Amino acid sequence: MEEQNNKFYEVDVLQLFAAIWHRIWAVIIAAVIGAGVGFSIAEFAIAPKYTAKALLYVNNTVSVGGTSVSISASQLTAAQNLVDTYIVILESRSTMNDVIKKAAVDYSYAEMCDMVTAKSVNNTEIFSVSVVGRDPEEATRIANVIADLLPEKISEIVDNSSVRIVDYAVVPATKSSPNTVRFSLVGLVLAAAVVCAIIIIRELTDTQIRSEDYLIQTYHLPILAVIPDLFSTGKRGYYSKYSAYGDTESSKKKGGKGNG
Repeated sequence: MEEQNNKFYEVDVLQLFAAIWHRIWAVIIAAVIGAGVGFSIAEFAIAPKYTAKALLYVNNTVSVGGTSVSISASQLTAAQNLVDTYIVILESRSTMNDVIKKAAVDYSYAEMCDMVTAKSVNNTEIFSVSVVGRDPEEATRIANVIADLLPEKISEIVDNSSVRIVDYAVVPATKSSPNTVRFSLVGLVLAAAVVCAIIIIRELTDTQIRSEDYLIQTYHLPILAVIPDLFSTGKRGYYSKYSAYGDTESSKKKGGKGNG
């Protein structure tokens, strides 16, 4: 019993690769079909979304007694940190509700928060406000409303704040999601992987003995005899297709006299 419990099986990786290579046509067909399915899903099954983006700048000057004082390079970090503060103000309920009213859109606060994202651009004092929506013109309108409204909203909360508009949003010409190329590649890879897995599983669970080498390498058993392949047509075949059933071919060449 202990010997049976400790029994293990060796897996020939080269044999598995050979099995996949032997059925590479199936892998290619599955990959093409998977890519087509991924492309179809991205193009026809998922509604496209568009991203409109506006850029704003946190000014590196402060006003002291009506005089503008420049911030030194060592103090730019403070301006960069203000970006995070301004993003929090943008995502507040009061700001989002004002954006909804001014843009004249019918969204809840939660829905608007899902549509709007803001982040610093390469850790600079510039931050971008992106609006994602199914209507490119509506997304652009919301982004520009935020660009106009946010500086005023920030000045009401943060003393001596200065935010300027770098770029207004323009109507996006192409969709931002779903990514058709990515969906196609994912479908291709998944389909090819599934077929390869099926081939490997069939190869590992195949219990047929196909050669004497398999018996020698797997079970270390001596081969006493081998049944010849009667239909082998190779150079080392035991019999030809016709000699296995008599001299039928030679009889045909003699005009059927072999049957007389």
